[in-house]
Amino acid sequence: MSIHKVLIVDDSKTELMFLSDLLTKNGFTVKTAENAEEAFRRLSEEKPDLILMDVVMPGQNGFQLTRAVSRDPQYADVPIIMCTSKNQETDRVWGMRQGARDYITKPVNSDELMTKIKALS
Repeated sequence: MSIHKVLIVDDSKTELMFLSDLLTKNGFTVKTAENAEEAFRRLSEEKPDLILMDVVMPGQNGFQLTRAVSRDPQYADVPIIMCTSKNQETDRVWGMRQGARDYITKPVNSDELMTKIKALS
């Protein structure tokens, strides 16, 4: 599966702009959502090839949203990369157990993120 469409879920406008800019420059089509509710709306509009998921957000957090998306038969095949400031090993393990395929900590290293995305393609 090749990755073209990416959904970024993050409540930080700065992070959304940084990641959107990075991915757009690398040829990806990007949609964004600032919370779980908006993320599900975006998912229903157009299924992405990849989701970049923040953890700390108001309302439903990224761990909960990852679990909900990865257990939904309609979206279970969409890989999720957790993209978060939570840098403890226990957070990484928990994120992977919720259904994430990979985990990257903020501040995001552009090369590392591109490598992780290519690995999923």
